[in-house]
Amino acid sequence: MNERYGEKQSNSIDLSVIVVNWNTKDLLRNCLQSVYSTVHDLTLEIIVVDNASSDGSQEMLERDFPQIIRICNRENRGFGAANNQAFAVMKGKYALLLNSDAVLTPNAVHKLWSFCEANKRAAIACGQLLNADGSKQNSVASFPGLLTLATNTSLLEYLFPRQFPSKRYQHEQPLEVDSAIGACMMIRKKALDETGFFDERYFFFFEETDLAYALHRAGWKTYHIPDAYIYHFQGQSIGNNLKSRIEFYRSRYQFLGKWHGRAYYICASSLIFLRLLINWFSAFVAGALTLGLSEKIRQKFAVYSWLIGWHFKRDNR
Repeated sequence: MNERYGEKQSNSIDLSVIVVNWNTKDLLRNCLQSVYSTVHDLTLEIIVVDNASSDGSQEMLERDFPQIIRICNRENRGFGAANNQAFAVMKGKYALLLNSDAVLTPNAVHKLWSFCEANKRAAIACGQLLNADGSKQNSVASFPGLLTLATNTSLLEYLFPRQFPSKRYQHEQPLEVDSAIGACMMIRKKALDETGFFDERYFFFFEETDLAYALHRAGWKTYHIPDAYIYHFQGQSIGNNLKSRIEFYRSRYQFLGKWHGRAYYICASSLIFLRLLINWFSAFVAGALTLGLSEKIRQKFAVYSWLIGWHFKRDNR
């Protein structure tokens, strides 16, 4: 039971589909339509948590999807807190967390469900995320550690594909992974009741990694189901601006500080900042060599400069 949200709910239906929305009305409509058009063999409920949208999302839901459960916040509470609101009232045996910029393909949910039903220690199952053109996105992530922070992730994926699975390889069978990308993942409610919901100190980024790590420490497992396909119009539900980048850094530091000791945290933070300095210097040199004519390089240099400046502010500690 999660004490903050009161008594746990009885799992009287198969699946609770949970979508957190913030100003993505049209994407949200497509997402919900994909649920109704692809999930036929399970009893389900749909819960949309709206984080104070101003684009007419709430009106669209009331008009086009009156049957769904709506939770309307007066402010943007972030990904974790909004999902926790839905966890507190859900009646499903499993929760399917679905980004508003995701679209399900036929049988995707059934494959995730069937795997979880056959593997009782599976707390989380995720499918294969696809770009609009059908190419693969990264659907899983490794827990942050000194090796991943010090080394290029692509190199680790190439050298150690079993320990660092990625989209570069075609996996034929389900495989155990560290954590799932939160755009679409099925979570066993029993596991949530045992270990707790999302840590609401994360606003957006690393919530799913933090949860997977907590579940892992409690003996639960996370799996990737490679033939369960979900289209994900990456980033359209959160944006790709400087604020998002800063939030990513803040969340990563939050994770490292929560789960590791001070010495480890200092070492990891130093590695993160060192890599940022290297990227900044590389952008500076590239800008000088191109006489500042490349807008792309100028933007990179500006972003890295802002991020370095942010690291010297007190609010990132």
